[in-house]
Amino acid sequence: MQAIQQKNIQRMVCGGVVGAANSVFGGGGGMVAVPLLGRTGLTEKQAHATAILLILPVSALSFFLYVFHGLYDFSVLIPTSIGVTAGGAVGAKLLEKLPTKTVNLLFACLQFLAGVFLFFFK
Repeated sequence: MQAIQQKNIQRMVCGGVVGAANSVFGGGGGMVAVPLLGRTGLTEKQAHATAILLILPVSALSFFLYVFHGLYDFSVLIPTSIGVTAGGAVGAKLLEKLPTKTVNLLFACLQFLAGVFLFFFK
């Protein structure tokens, strides 16, 4: 029972960090969630899948906060939603089939490229 409570506390802290990252950066909570969830005992694939699961409630809350402050552009909603839905379906199929090491390498490369882009081009 003690171990379960400790894991739940770790996961709540993880959730707080993910929520803060998502709100501050307007997304990207999943980038933080995957390594943190891995440290709470989930396998790599479970951590990736759980991070995807967390996107909906975290993004919905962030969206409502941004709307409250007038920081939104609905013109991108439909085209971006189509792309996200298609990409999510393809990504979920790939996650099932790819070895864990490949998933980790792709995730690390994506994080690196995002950092380079933000540092040099933003």
